Amino acid sequence: MAETVDEITISYSEDGVELVKQLDKEVLTKGAWSTIIFKYQDWDKRKEEYSPNRFTIRRYQKRNGEYNQKSKFNISSKEQAEKVIAALQKWTAED
Repeated sequence: MAETVDEITISYSEDGVELVKQLDKEVLTKGAWSTIIFKYQDWDKRKEEYSPNRFTIRRYQKRNGEYNQKSKFNISSKEQAEKVIAALQKWTAED
């Protein structure tokens, strides 16, 4: 497990194949509870290629010196990401 926010990754390999390829990450909040948004791709075994870009927002809690994932929200498509962005821009503009 990760001891710092910078060490947290969603990259995952199995049998020498990177099944989840992390492309980027942005730390939204740091501390005992940290929130990170990741840009990633999944490996499609049938097609033998990576998926289009996907996004996930994850919350981590630091306990006993290590970060553990507590929740996640996966944004499964570019279209869904654009809808989330539009809603947030609308709401923040209202304030």
